[in-house]
This record gives sequence, C-alpha cells and structure tokens, in this order.
Amino acid sequence: MAEVQNRLHRDQDFPCEVVGSWNTWYGDQDQAVHLWRYSGGYPALTECLQKLNNNKEYLEFRKERAKMLISRRNQLLLEFSFWNEPLPRPGPNIYEMRTYSLKPGTMLEWGNHWARAIKYRQENNKAVGGFFSQIGDLYVVHHLWAYESLQSRDETRNSAWLKEGWDVNVYYTVPLIRSMESRIMIPTKSSPLQ
Repeated sequence: MAEVQNRLHRDQDFPCEVVGSWNTWYGDQDQAVHLWRYSGGYPALTECLQKLNNNKEYLEFRKERAKMLISRRNQLLLEFSFWNEPLPRPGPNIYEMRTYSLKPGTMLEWGNHWARAIKYRQENNKAVGGFFSQIGDLYVVHHLWAYESLQSRDETRNSAWLKEGWDVNVYYTVPLIRSMESRIMIPTKSSPLQ
C-alpha cells in the first residue's frame, strides 16, 4: 500500500506534493501525520479530489486502507509568513508538532507576538514551519520543529529561556491558549523531511 501512496506523491499530474510524513512516537499512538502542499489554492484541491476519485488504483488503496483505520481527520492550513517554509532536510531527526487551540478571536494577536518571537528559535535551524487552520478545527496553530534527539530538543528549548525577550512572548501568548498538545514524530522512509 505504501507503494501506491508513493507513486501518487510523485505523479506530476497532481497539483500537490507531500512535504512530510510521520508516525507518532510520543503522544496519541498509532497515528500518522501527513503534511501536503497544494499549488494553486482551492482550485488545486478540487482538481486533486476529482483526479483521485477517478484513479482506480487510488480507490482500491483507499478501500484497503480503510480496513486498518479507526478514524481520520484533516485540516486545511495556511503557513505563517514569518516562519521558514518547510523544505526537505536530511536526517536523522525527530520532529515535534506542538498544537495550540486558541481562544476565538486571538489568531491575529498570536501571529503578531510570534512574528517577533520566532527569531529566538530560528537561529539553530530547528524551526521547520508554522501553520494555522482555515478549515477543520478553527483557531488551531501547529508549530513544527526538527531535533537530532530528545536531548537536543531539551537543550534547544531551555536555551530559548536564556534569551532576553523570550519570556515576554510566553507571558503574552499563554493567555491566548485554550489547550495545547505536543507529539514527537518519526519520519517515514519516504518523507522529504528526514
């Protein structure tokens, strides 16, 4: 089944590309996370759906995949303009996806604070991408980080507290959060983000 998915990822006829694929190591177990980039906005999403619904190999793959799943969930996300664009990177790395559910009406304030604060975390190339939801669960932010190990994660996060200004960002953004989650993920063999 992975071969079918990999062939679809590489098919130039589809206006999308896989940015990264992971399995959860710590957090909700037995979970796969896939990040796709669509070229061409909403029309590309519609085009992709139509092509997939007419692709016999994909329809068979979907039927077989459904036998193994308990549930599926997706979101349409946009990238924050002040984050790095996720680009393929060599490994081995572990990835942390930190998910923040914000209070309604606070996305702009969150973005303004993080536009200033990201400089405290980008200098060591650990920041992979920052996204916010447009469709699906709303007022949800995802920050994606890459680390060599859990120890590297700990050291990087602790070093941020030594930088003047990081504490101010935390002080002003924590009240905007309804809930937060962290998951540690391992890239699949075919993931461009290793």
